[in-house]
Amino acid sequence: MTAQPVQSKARKATRTTKSKHLASVVHAAGADLAAAEAAEKADLIRWSPEYVVKEQLLPYTSARVLREKCYKRLVFHHNDGGRITFSPMSIRAEHARTLVAPLAA
Repeated sequence: MTAQPVQSKARKATRTTKSKHLASVVHAAGADLAAAEAAEKADLIRWSPEYVVKEQLLPYTSARVLREKCYKRLVFHHNDGGRITFSPMSIRAEHARTLVAPLAA
């Protein structure tokens, strides 16, 4: 690698002028970025079996039964450091696995 030259003078601070259209595009891009970041953070959320049962995210009535199903590898879950946790992805996978098609009328 080559060394970068040392700047002896401070650069003049300049401001760019934004048109109304450009400002709205930048604002919309910021909103899309915020939505993408929120979706990314949502996938990092981990819930305990107690929380999943309390919020009725899965059709189990007790955390113990849910843990036993996880020990037997019958339910999608994460084994983070030896603790059973659930992410939105594992909840969605479990819903897709247990999905029952309605009877045709």
